[in-house]
Amino acid sequence: MARRRNEWWLRRVIKPLVLLAVLTPAAWYTAGLLLDRLGANPIEAVTRGTGDWALRLLLVTLAMTPLRRATGWTGWLRLRRMLGLTAFFYGTVHLLLYLWLDQFFDWPEIWADILKRPFITVGMLTWFLLLPLALTSTRGWMRRLGRGWARLHRLVYLAAPLAVLHFWWMREAKVAVIEPLLYAVLLAGLLALRVHYWRLARARRVPAGGGRQPA
Repeated sequence: MARRRNEWWLRRVIKPLVLLAVLTPAAWYTAGLLLDRLGANPIEAVTRGTGDWALRLLLVTLAMTPLRRATGWTGWLRLRRMLGLTAFFYGTVHLLLYLWLDQFFDWPEIWADILKRPFITVGMLTWFLLLPLALTSTRGWMRRLGRGWARLHRLVYLAAPLAVLHFWWMREAKVAVIEPLLYAVLLAGLLALRVHYWRLARARRVPAGGGRQPA
């Protein structure tokens, strides 16, 4: 009975509230554009803001496993897919605004920009690393890929540092490194925890003598 009640709260209350929270920035930027309340350069404000939220939600997604281990509540992992897809959504909007309103889909110019500006190169690479993760996030793909699904989704541990680097290089040009530094420290902590969990799991599989556990 308690399990069914917890499931009901997770599906009917917690998930909708979290979804509402993570979509609030999108609603805020949309309203700001319609009401002309985003300053002198609203397109830059939306482009930068969606990129910021993509990074923030990506880091929140990586925090789900540590939160589950710290609290013992498995519901954190049930929120992870939704948070990851929302991060990808903001990242895609960020990319489309650059392609459309900054470059006007001028593909030769876009390619030249990718080669010329490292932060654009890293940003593009980050999005392409996250794309297969978003496309294979469903349970159906989990069944089809089997163990390969977990290996594929480890790409997030490469995409996240690249996302922080993209953010850092953008802000460095504007002499504002405090926020990128905070994200870098947070990511370093999350990755350190992941390494710690991996070592714990490996220690459980391999006994102190170095041999394998008996079957």
